[in-house]
Amino acid sequence: MDIEDRIFSIIKSLNPPQQEATTVVNGPVQVIAGAGSGKTRVLTTRIAHLIYSGVEPSEILALTFTNKASKEMTARIGQILNYQAANRIWAGTFHSIFARILRYEAEYLNYPRDFTIYDQEDSNSLIKQIIKDLKLSIMDITPASIHGVISRVKNDMVFVDEYKNIASTSFEKVVAQVYEEYQNRLRENKAMDFDDLLLNTLVLFTQFPDVLKEYQDRFRYILVDEFQDTNRPQYRIIWNLAKAHSNLFVVGDDAQSIYRWRGAEIKNILNFLKDFPAAKQIRLEQNYRSTSTILNAANSLIVNNPNQIKKNLWTNNESGNKIDVIDADDDNTEASLIANKIMQLIKQDIKYSDIAILYRTNAQSLLLERSLRTYNVPYQIFGGLSFYQRKEIKDVIGYLRLLVNKNDSVSLLRVINEPPRGIGKTSLDHIMEYASKNRFSLFDAMSNSNEIQALQARAKITTKNFTETIHRYSEQLEDSTLEDVVPAFLEATGIFQMYKEIDTREMTERWQNIEQLVNDIILFGKDNPNQSISDYLQQISLLTDFDTKEFEGNKIAMMTLHTAKGLEFPVVFIAGMEKGLFPIIRSKNSKEEEEEERRLFYVGITRAEKRLFLTYAKRRARFGEYTYQSPSNFLYEIDINFLNWSDSRKKAPSFSQSPNDFYSKSAKPNFKPNTPKPNIYADKPHSDNYSQISDESTYKLGDIVMHSYFGEGKISAINGQGQSLKLTIDFKSVGRKQIMAAYAKLERFK
Repeated sequence: MDIEDRIFSIIKSLNPPQQEATTVVNGPVQVIAGAGSGKTRVLTTRIAHLIYSGVEPSEILALTFTNKASKEMTARIGQILNYQAANRIWAGTFHSIFARILRYEAEYLNYPRDFTIYDQEDSNSLIKQIIKDLKLSIMDITPASIHGVISRVKNDMVFVDEYKNIASTSFEKVVAQVYEEYQNRLRENKAMDFDDLLLNTLVLFTQFPDVLKEYQDRFRYILVDEFQDTNRPQYRIIWNLAKAHSNLFVVGDDAQSIYRWRGAEIKNILNFLKDFPAAKQIRLEQNYRSTSTILNAANSLIVNNPNQIKKNLWTNNESGNKIDVIDADDDNTEASLIANKIMQLIKQDIKYSDIAILYRTNAQSLLLERSLRTYNVPYQIFGGLSFYQRKEIKDVIGYLRLLVNKNDSVSLLRVINEPPRGIGKTSLDHIMEYASKNRFSLFDAMSNSNEIQALQARAKITTKNFTETIHRYSEQLEDSTLEDVVPAFLEATGIFQMYKEIDTREMTERWQNIEQLVNDIILFGKDNPNQSISDYLQQISLLTDFDTKEFEGNKIAMMTLHTAKGLEFPVVFIAGMEKGLFPIIRSKNSKEEEEEERRLFYVGITRAEKRLFLTYAKRRARFGEYTYQSPSNFLYEIDINFLNWSDSRKKAPSFSQSPNDFYSKSAKPNFKPNTPKPNIYADKPHSDNYSQISDESTYKLGDIVMHSYFGEGKISAINGQGQSLKLTIDFKSVGRKQIMAAYAKLERFK
C-alpha cells in the first residue's frame, strides 16, 4: 500500500469529527477531545496529512507535555509516511523545544550554548546555599517551599523587581531576597531552571523581533497537545509564534485540567475562541475506552462544574457493570477490602497488570501496600524515586555537567567530596570567600587555590588536582567520542573506585546503576554521533515524571490521581472517597479549587475501561487517633442509577449543594422523598467532617489543625492568651513548631 492509500485508509476509518480535525489545513482550530476519544490518532494523522499535502516537515512544530508522547507521535507518523520525514518535524515537550531554541540563540541572552539546566533538587540546593550566605532567619521554612513560591511567580510572569515591589508579608520579603540572589547565581553559574526555559524564550521573542520572525517563518504550522495544561508563559510563546500565520491547532479537554497548582491556566482553553475569533471548534465526544455506565457516571459528575465547555461523551461500548461504592469501618479495613476484591478478580482471569489503585495523596499508599503484601499481591508504585534522581546517578551527572560548564557551582559542591577528598567546610568557606571577593566562579577560585592564603597546603594540592582533571577531560571532549572520554573521566574522579571497593549490597546496587548510566551514555554517542554530552544531559534533565516510569510485568499499578492522567486500565480502584481527603482540605478553599478537585475525580473515573470501584472509610487514623469521616460529596453527585452501594441502607441518596457550601459543615446530603436516609455511622457519635468556617472558641490540646505552609498538625501545648496565644504543634511534614495563633490562620478539623 502506497503512502496515499495508507493516509486515506486511516482517514476513512475515523469518525466524522475526527476526519474534520484531521483534514482541515489552514487557520486556527480548537479540538475539544473528551477522555478516550482518540486524540493522539487525530494529531498524528493530521501531521501526516499536512506533510502529504505539501507542507515541509521542518515547518511543523508539535508541542507535548511528555517525551513519551512526542516519541509516540513521531513513530506513528514514521509508520504512515517514512521515518526520515517524521524525524524532521520539530516534535517535543515545551521545555525540550524551547531549550533547543535557547541553545541556538543563547548569545542574545548572554548565555553560553552549553548552559546547564537545573532540576528541582539543584534549585533547592542553590537556594539552601543562598539562605546560608545571606544569613536569613526563616525558622524552619524549607528551601523547597521558597523555590515553590519562586516557581509559581515565574509561571505568573512576575519578575524579580515586580515581586520585590509587591512582597508584603515577612515571608514574601524573604522570598524576594532569595529570588533576586537566586536569579543572579543562576546567571553566574551559566544555568537555567525549568521555569527559565519558558521565561527566557518569551524574553528572547519579545526583545528580539528578528529572532521571533525567524521562528515564525520556520514554524508555519503549530500543534499543541493537552492544551488545557498550558501555563501563562507557554501560552504567550505559542501566541507569538502563531500570530504570523494563524495555523494553530490545539487539542485538549477542559474537563481534564488538573494542574492549576503547577501553573496551568484553564482559561487558556476556555477563552481560545475569544483570542482567535476565526477559529473552528471541533468536539470529539465519542469515547472508545470505557463502558457506557462508567462514561455516564463521569458525565453526571462533571456537569456540576459551571466553568466548562459543554460536551456529552457517548460510546457504542457495552453498558457493563455498575460502579461499586464500598464502605469500610476504618482505613485498615478499606485497604483489606481492596486487596480481597483484587483476589476475587484474579480468580476471574483478570491479570494484576489490568488493575490500578488510585488515591488522592501519596500517604494513602502505606496501608494499601501493607494489605497487598499480606495477600501476596505484586504491585508497583509510580511517583517514587526515579532512576535519574538516585544519589549516585546525580553525582555522576554532576561530574559530567562540570565537563561542559565549569561555572556550575551547584554541581561542583555536590561532587567535590564524592569520593571524599578532605576538602572540608572550612576550606570550602575560604574558597567561596575568595571567589566572592574576586567575582570568580567557584571553579576558577579553586583553580587559583595557590593564591588563597588561608587555605592549607594539602587543600591547595587537592583542589588543584581536581580542577586539572576537569580541564584535561573537558578538552578531550571536542575531539573524542563519548565512549573514549566518559568512562576514563569518571575513573579519574575516583567515583568508580569508591563504589567498587565497598562490598555491601547497597554499594553494589549503586555501582550497577552507574554502570547502566555509563552504558546508556555510550549507546547515545554511538546512535547520535553528531551530538555531544550536552545533548545527552539536556535530554535527561527534561524528562517528565511520566517519562521515567516503566510498567514492570504482571503487577498492580499504584499511583496518585494526578499521576494516572493519560493512562487507562481495565479495572480501577479509587480509594479514600471522603470529605477532606477527596476533595482534599486546604487552608484557603475556592470555587476554582472545588472545580479542579471534581475534574481530578473525573480523570480518575475515566481511567477505567470495564470496572470501577470507589471506596471510603468511616474512620481514619490521624496521629494515632481515629476521626470519623463522611463520604465525599462527589459520590452523591454521580447519578445513583450508575452506582451499586455496598450498604443496602444507601439505595437512593442524592446530593444537592451550592458551590458556596463546598467544605462547609452546614452542607448536608439532601435525600429524595420516600427514600431511606443512609445511616452511615449507625449509633456511633461523630462530628461533621472538616469545617472551613473559623470560630472564636479556644484551641484545645489534641486539636488537629491545618497550616497554609506546614500542612496538617496536632496541638501539643498551649501558652498565653489573646493576641499572645502561642501554640506548639506537631506537624506531619516538618515536626514540632511554635507559632502565634493570631497570625497563623489555622483551620481546624472537626
